Amino acid sequence: MTITLITGATKGLGLETVRRLNDAGHTVYIGSRDAERGRAAALRLGVRSVQLDVTDDASVEAAARAIEADGGLDVLVNNAGIQVEMHDGGIVGADGLTAEMMRQTFETNVFGPVRVLHAFLPLLLRSASPVVVNVSSGLGSLSRVTTPGTPAYAYPGVAYPASKTALNMLTVQYAKAYPGIRINAVEPGFTKTDLNGNTGHQTVEQGAEIIVRMAGLGPDGPTGGYFDANGTLPW
Repeated sequence: MTITLITGATKGLGLETVRRLNDAGHTVYIGSRDAERGRAAALRLGVRSVQLDVTDDASVEAAARAIEADGGLDVLVNNAGIQVEMHDGGIVGADGLTAEMMRQTFETNVFGPVRVLHAFLPLLLRSASPVVVNVSSGLGSLSRVTTPGTPAYAYPGVAYPASKTALNMLTVQYAKAYPGIRINAVEPGFTKTDLNGNTGHQTVEQGAEIIVRMAGLGPDGPTGGYFDANGTLPW
């Protein structure tokens, strides 16, 4: 039985990924900052839940101990993320960027995955087929953001794209350090979720497809890559 943890999984892409992987036969844990919301979501879908705040060392370490005691971990989906530069339908650009906005964004989107990986790598290394999926964004692609005429080029925000570029680098470096683990970054596409004020044009079912696909990789699957539903993306 494949045991899977998905962070930030009480709604949106995380919750849809829980549903899909549960249907595929995984034993799934919903990781949630709010323990009660996590339990309620888990009860609805018939999965497990664990309190996990990716910005808090003690919370992450406690979650790792709980999952270890329950049998270990095979698949980790680093899905928890924030986009603080969106306010009332607008996006704060470079002219309004503050160090505090960057700090908040990186605390969840960059330091969070590092914190979770640090705690759960010992469990993943015991798995026969360990997988890590880092939920990134097309806005993390320097190639796309510097190509005029693309949606990524037109995006004025700084903190969120910078955090996803950093997450992509983490993906590459962890994949090189742990060649026995399939570690990849994925771009779900512009999906209608609370993260973007529900302005996306894709459904969560469409957005979750690449996350689910990469979570199901076997030992011969790719690692250290950056993918969307159509294939490999440029860094």
